[in-house]
Amino acid sequence: MSPKRITDLIDDSETLAAFCAQMSGSSYITVDTEFIRDRTYWPRLCLVQVANHDLARAVDPLAVDLDLTPLTELLANPKVIKVFHAARQDVEIFVNQNSAVPTPMFDTQIAAMVCGFGDSVGYDRLVEKLAGAHIDKGSRFTDWSRRPLSDKQIGYALDDVTHLLKVYEALCGQLDQSNRAHWLEEEMAVLTDTATYEQFPDDAWRRLKLRSRNSGYLGVAKEVAAWREREAQRRNMPRGHILKDEAIQELAAEMPETVQNLSRLRAVSKGLAEGPGGQDLLTAIQSGKNLAAADVPKPAAQVVLPRGLGPLISLLKVLLKTKCDAHDVAQKLVATVADLERIAADDDADVAALKGWRREIFGLDALDLKHGRLAMTAKGKRVELIKTP
Repeated sequence: MSPKRITDLIDDSETLAAFCAQMSGSSYITVDTEFIRDRTYWPRLCLVQVANHDLARAVDPLAVDLDLTPLTELLANPKVIKVFHAARQDVEIFVNQNSAVPTPMFDTQIAAMVCGFGDSVGYDRLVEKLAGAHIDKGSRFTDWSRRPLSDKQIGYALDDVTHLLKVYEALCGQLDQSNRAHWLEEEMAVLTDTATYEQFPDDAWRRLKLRSRNSGYLGVAKEVAAWREREAQRRNMPRGHILKDEAIQELAAEMPETVQNLSRLRAVSKGLAEGPGGQDLLTAIQSGKNLAAADVPKPAAQVVLPRGLGPLISLLKVLLKTKCDAHDVAQKLVATVADLERIAADDDADVAALKGWRREIFGLDALDLKHGRLAMTAKGKRVELIKTP
């Protein structure tokens, strides 16, 4: 039985408090958000949809004088599981607002990967497969910040949390049947860590594709990227509206010392160079040039594979697909190509594929294949594994 759907937005504190009190009696609720962030640094929350088996409603966080405290308390209620699909962006919003991850939490996208639905499975496919419903995409490109929203638009938003109830139940059943709940717990650890969503300006350089390992270049790239991050946060603007990545690369390579030299760079606008931001950039560049060696970024060392590993890596790819098909789990969740390369080069490689449940279903066999203790042969359309003496 589907929950009752009310398309009137919750836009007053009394109604929200009553609704959240009703939701707090559930063992789990489904949650989704609608937001925009194309013109801002911080995502602007425009709608929060919440449902249990009895009721589905949408909360209007843009409503004047709406006290969201009851919603914040509901998201933090340890007795109520919060079910999301592809939770990362939704959770980022709540962390920015409340400085806490909604807990306990369940992500149906990750659970679907654990249950063999492929890499980053789409919500539409899950709904069709597990809830037997079809998603109407007519309102997908709605500007959710505009008011009023039509009943059709609100109904579209409520569809996600309504169908998610059945998707969640079906996935829980599959996890119980396959005894893989602990697999999901390992994957959820990243999503439930507040540090996953924190934006530290001093770490902003990690987003860049650095073109040099020269210490001066790296120091300037770090300081300019940090300045851009602080400016984007302060002005609530997208990073690229402050300074493009290409400009940071050029500044790190050229290291201009005057406004005149700064304004000559192709990637830096004259307005930025000759305005207050130009002096800030020059200060950041000088600071980057003077960074202590301990503070200079240290990009991950490029892995140089020994010659001749190509055929072994190819065999490991076949093994990965074979094992993932046998266990009905997404390959992306078990190992990446980079993981396979590192396993081929080092038995003790620090990769997830050699730890925990991944080691059980793939890692140990990968090492056996590498050392001749496991062979593969084709039998008809199937690949079979053979333990060797």
